[in-house]
Amino acid sequence: MWILGYNNSGARTGRGKWPKTAGIILVVLFVLVGGLLASDYKHFGNLIKVITLVRTQYLQPVNSTQLVDGAIKGIVDSLDDPYSVYLEPKTYAQLQEQIKGSFGGLGILVGIKEQKLTVVRAYQGTPAAREGIEDGDVISRIDDNDAMGIDLETAIRLIKGPVGSPVNLTIIRQGNPEPLQKTLVREEISVPTVEDQVLAGTKIGYIIISQFTERTPDEMKEALNRLQGKYIKGLILDLRDNPGGELGAAVSVSKNFIPKGPIVFIDYRIGKDQEFSSEGRTVGLPLVALINGGSASASEILAGAVKDTGAGTLVGTKTFGKGIVQTVFPLNNGAGLKLTTARYLTPNKNDINMKGVEPDVQVQPLEDKSRDLQLDRAVELIKQKIAG
Repeated sequence: MWILGYNNSGARTGRGKWPKTAGIILVVLFVLVGGLLASDYKHFGNLIKVITLVRTQYLQPVNSTQLVDGAIKGIVDSLDDPYSVYLEPKTYAQLQEQIKGSFGGLGILVGIKEQKLTVVRAYQGTPAAREGIEDGDVISRIDDNDAMGIDLETAIRLIKGPVGSPVNLTIIRQGNPEPLQKTLVREEISVPTVEDQVLAGTKIGYIIISQFTERTPDEMKEALNRLQGKYIKGLILDLRDNPGGELGAAVSVSKNFIPKGPIVFIDYRIGKDQEFSSEGRTVGLPLVALINGGSASASEILAGAVKDTGAGTLVGTKTFGKGIVQTVFPLNNGAGLKLTTARYLTPNKNDINMKGVEPDVQVQPLEDKSRDLQLDRAVELIKQKIAG
């Protein structure tokens, strides 16, 4: 997206002619930034000069693709938004696989907690589970790459790879004085996003939603059909440590529980705002939803709608507070751009970004995880609702 050229003496390079690459990127610069060039021409002059100096004076040859990719990354990084990311072709393809819910990898769901790459869930029957990876493990290295402070898309790109290939993880686990070294072999993974059961000795259905992908709405319908076939009288949705996912999937799932009316409002800076609503065709069962600080983004859409509409009771701790929406734009050559384009508001038009959704019933978990106090409280509340 850039270039002109002066050498370090201030003279034009190439016997009065601009370098070929400079001309190409200059055209792109004009097309993409248009009027900005006129309003901030001095800064664009610096950009053009720096790129030309790199092309003509740097010790090693640099190709145009490398410069353009670096410039694009720099523009996105300058937004200081951890959710807006330039996706190189390989990373973009892996993100598309993640959205679809089927991919090659290790069978772990990861998220960023306190700037650390953290295992949210290791799925049964996968390489991660067989090698003893546990929820809450912090991944500090992926092969020879430092994973501390890494962005999620890069981490996913490094973790995934050809089926049958090995990957080395360095794990920091609470209570272990030394890091753990794990070597796992990648497999074709198809991760379910919805798990269901009837809690023992009760007529209460329990559904875990681990993330929202394109497959989640269908998986939810199947789970509800199974549970209703067992004549449940109440339902607990577990949204804890659900990092979010696809907006449309969250809306479709919410329609099973939210009464007729708005589920979420999408507020764009540019363009027409959107309202996603429920038709009111719900399961009609007493509902409790479990939330915590790992419940983010799309899971907060469902949690916020449950709270604002009174569709159920929220139990646990305050959610993460990611009330903004990213749009994924395909670019040329297989690359993509994930860009924050809007914020979302709950049915009562509450902005929960950087604030989170507060539970109706606050329950702190036990540090040693010897009992699930939040689930226990949810069961008590559902029994009260059924009795009432």
